Amino acid sequence: MRSIVTGGAGFIGSNLVDALLQRGDQVTVLDDLSTGKRENLDAATAAGAGLHVLDIRDAPAVDKVFQQARPEVVFHMAAQIDIRVAVGDPALDASINVLGTIAVLEAARKAGVRRVVNTSTGGGLYGDADLLPTPETYEIAPMAPYGQSKLSAEGYCGLYTRLHGISSVSLRYGNVYGPRQDVHGEAGVVAIFCGHLMEGKTPTIYGDGRQTRDWVDVSDVVRANLLAADSEITGPVNIGHGRETSVLDLVQALNEVSGKPPLEPTFAPERPGEIMRSCLDVSRAKRDLGWEPQVQLRDGLRTILAGLR
Repeated sequence: MRSIVTGGAGFIGSNLVDALLQRGDQVTVLDDLSTGKRENLDAATAAGAGLHVLDIRDAPAVDKVFQQARPEVVFHMAAQIDIRVAVGDPALDASINVLGTIAVLEAARKAGVRRVVNTSTGGGLYGDADLLPTPETYEIAPMAPYGQSKLSAEGYCGLYTRLHGISSVSLRYGNVYGPRQDVHGEAGVVAIFCGHLMEGKTPTIYGDGRQTRDWVDVSDVVRANLLAADSEITGPVNIGHGRETSVLDLVQALNEVSGKPPLEPTFAPERPGEIMRSCLDVSRAKRDLGWEPQVQLRDGLRTILAGLR
């Protein structure tokens, strides 16, 4: 199968690229390398994957690559994901997450793409939901421009399904963690805390640490993408662990599996736009995709730490 992965040099994208190559796909990657890393694709490019360094907002450039690659499936992962950037510059956030998605969908339409698997967000859309775990049918109430832009991107995917017949599905992730997440990066509490643990640094918790997230291992997310590409279901699908874990519980789990001096975090005021509790109902993924998470948090943490040693 011929596949395109936008944002394929990033943390999740590069793990997906490896899985696609392993199953025999011809893979083309689009990434501007603003947060993705070329070295994440070293093995993939050696195995034949093509990398095109471009901005997904550059519609003519995106279209050119699509015309050359003629993909059957597109995994759209390129995005602006930093909540702080989104709050500080919502227009920039929207230009990447909305206009970039439109450029990808237009290129997909012109190239005759069969299926688009769009990357979206769970907690970023549902906000501080009263119903936990939160299903896809819950009221959308973003707490930051990032969630609003991802909602708009989902809407354009649905529009292109209705208007042009491009089959699409939007996977609403929980908080993804795993190998290749940047320990000095713009997002990813798990990665940042793992890096601090290995370097003997003191991590900072914003707020009281009782805020919860639904952490899901990247290998489970990759598997969800592969299943979604091969299915015909449309609309949003939550991809998480279906379990609340507080930041304080995360610190405790890291301390239990690390074998190193324990993390002793300091606390700072909570940041605007961040939600207090997040947990996704993954019933639809189980029912319609045949997917459920397999990696437990402590096992996933052990894998990350082993790669950092």
